[in-house]
Amino acid sequence: MTVGAEEAELAARVREAFGQPVGDLKPLAGGHSGLTYQVTAGPNRYVVKAVPPRERPVGRNDMLRQARVLRALDGSAVPVPAVVAVDERVPAWFAMEFVAGEAIEPVLDDEHVPADVARMRMLELAGVLRRLHGVDPARLGPDVPEPLSAAGEVERWSRTMHAVPRELRPGAEELLRRLGENVPADLPPVLVHGDFRLGNVLCRGERAVAVLDWEIWSLGDPRTDLGWFLLFGDHRNFPGVGRETRGLPTEPELLAAYLDGAPELPAMDWFRALCRMKMAAIMGHNLRRHREGRRHDPDQERLPPTISALIRTARDILG
Repeated sequence: MTVGAEEAELAARVREAFGQPVGDLKPLAGGHSGLTYQVTAGPNRYVVKAVPPRERPVGRNDMLRQARVLRALDGSAVPVPAVVAVDERVPAWFAMEFVAGEAIEPVLDDEHVPADVARMRMLELAGVLRRLHGVDPARLGPDVPEPLSAAGEVERWSRTMHAVPRELRPGAEELLRRLGENVPADLPPVLVHGDFRLGNVLCRGERAVAVLDWEIWSLGDPRTDLGWFLLFGDHRNFPGVGRETRGLPTEPELLAAYLDGAPELPAMDWFRALCRMKMAAIMGHNLRRHREGRRHDPDQERLPPTISALIRTARDILG
C-alpha cells in the first residue's frame, strides 16, 4: 500500500469514528511521535495521532498508551487535551481536542517570549508539576509498568552514555561512578511525564492550558521530573545552543514554587546531577546518529560544548 493510500485509509477511519463529515488530514508541525495531523469536524478542530504504517506500536509510537494517560488525567488538576476518539485497530490512532496556545522553550527555541511572561510561565509550570505528582496513580488503572528506581535510572542512562564516543563525553566515567556510589533512597512512585518543560506545555499568556507529549510517561520518583524541569531555567546549561533569557526563575525559586511550603525533598542535588547526565547522554546519542549518517541533522554539531558542560556541572553539583 502506498503512503497516499495509507493516509486515505486513516482518513476514512477518522470519518467513520466521528460519524460526520471531516476535513482533510493536515500534517501538524511540532509532532515528534508517530504521525500527527490536524482535522476539522463541523466547527471544531482536532488533533489525530497515529502509529506510522509498518511501524511497531512501541515507545513513542504507542498511541494507545498516550491516549490512556490523557484519559486518566481528564478532569484532574493537570490540564490536558480531551480524548474524543480511540481506534485500537492496527495501525492504532486516537483523536483529541485541538488546544490553542504556544509551547516555547525560552532558552532553546528561536521564537521570542517576553521575559516577564517566560518567568511567570515557568513558575506556573512548577505548580502544574506539583499537581501532576499529586495525581493518584490508581487513575491509570491496572497493568501499569513497575516504576523505575533511582538505581535503575543510573543503569539505563549509563548504557546510553557508554554508547557515545568517548571523545564526546569527557569526565563521564567519573560522573557515572559518583552517581552509582551515592544512589539515594526512592520516594513513593508518582505519575511522571518524562520530559516536563515549557516546550511541551501549551500556554496562553502566563497560563498553562495543556500539557502535551506524553510519549514516555511512567511511574517513578518525582525528583526525576523535577530535576529535568530545573535544567531549562538557565541558558548557561546549554553553551553553544542556549539563548540568554533574563529574569527566568532561579532553581531555588522554582523549587520553592514546586514545594509550595512543603518540606524540602531529600537528595535533590543527586537528581539534578542525574538529569544533567541524562541530557548529556541523549545529546551525545543524537550527535552520534548524525555522524554515522543514521539521521542527517547538521545542527547536532553544535552540541559538544553543551555535553561537556552538563557533565562538568553535574560533577560540580555532587561536590
